Amino acid sequence: MTDAKPPAHLRPLRAEQVAGSTGTGRDTAGGTEPGASPQTGGATGVGTAGVRPRGTHAQANPAAELGFSGDPGQHGDTDEAMLHAQRTWDGTLATNRLDALGVNLERQRMETKDVTVSVSILVDGRPLDVRKSVQSVIDHTNARVLALDLGNIQGAGDVLNELADRYPDRVAVWHVAESPHWRGGTATWGECRTKLLRLDDADVHVLMEEDVVLHGDALTPLVAAVAEGAVAAGRQGVELVEGDWRQATGKVRALTGELMAVRRSAALGALPEDANYGRNADLELSLALHGDLVVPEEPLPVERVGSQDVDPDYEARESKRNYDAVLQRPGTS
Repeated sequence: MTDAKPPAHLRPLRAEQVAGSTGTGRDTAGGTEPGASPQTGGATGVGTAGVRPRGTHAQANPAAELGFSGDPGQHGDTDEAMLHAQRTWDGTLATNRLDALGVNLERQRMETKDVTVSVSILVDGRPLDVRKSVQSVIDHTNARVLALDLGNIQGAGDVLNELADRYPDRVAVWHVAESPHWRGGTATWGECRTKLLRLDDADVHVLMEEDVVLHGDALTPLVAAVAEGAVAAGRQGVELVEGDWRQATGKVRALTGELMAVRRSAALGALPEDANYGRNADLELSLALHGDLVVPEEPLPVERVGSQDVDPDYEARESKRNYDAVLQRPGTS
């Protein structure tokens, strides 16, 4: 496939999403389902006229079933009955919310079933975390895993080979002898991420950290947001408020890189290849993308199970170096 035009299964970026144009962004407002207007007249619904037995009538005080008074001037039932009614109401709302989430996820799966997705993982040690991370993608999604192993540190590359042998259609692995830059080697975050991106041919490219574990289908909501017109979607996002980056949901200014789905064609050329380390490089990538960046309102079933033992001086130096590049972007300083 080429990158000259959007993949057939992804909606093109809308005009208001392209840098330099104006618009209000994606409409995320909810509403009543079509055809859900209240029924009027004698029947209880379409085709239900006459279903009540003769001699029965509408309940005189339907609110009483929930412990409320329906008569003017009355003060309602006892506190115990009111508490029961509130619990019934709260339970119904919670059940409806869970049902809606399940329906929405299934709808998103159907709408994105033809969109190809790859999950890219940069592996630089921590074999136990790597196994959990890759296995969770296999168990909960249909995405293909692209893994780049740096130096087979602690046997992490061997774990990848084992998983690739077990799931040859789902896992592809490449090995390089160089160790990661943060461990004193020459393999930098930007160069390695760019290599994985260029090895991919999917519609949507997902950047995922090796210590991220999925406890459910966390990818479909992100892929659906991209398929609907966003340039990228992630688990977490941030807004710049009075000089500080603060977490936000919905349409955001930037995404964090622990789990980020992006149009592959848009990411080409946007990844900061000169970044030695990943921290704040995700902000630079986000700001280089032209279009909407989205974080789902509902939390995704994702857990981080570990962390890198990075030298504090190295992390501070390289994070600042990346953030200096962020500050070169308009509106960030």
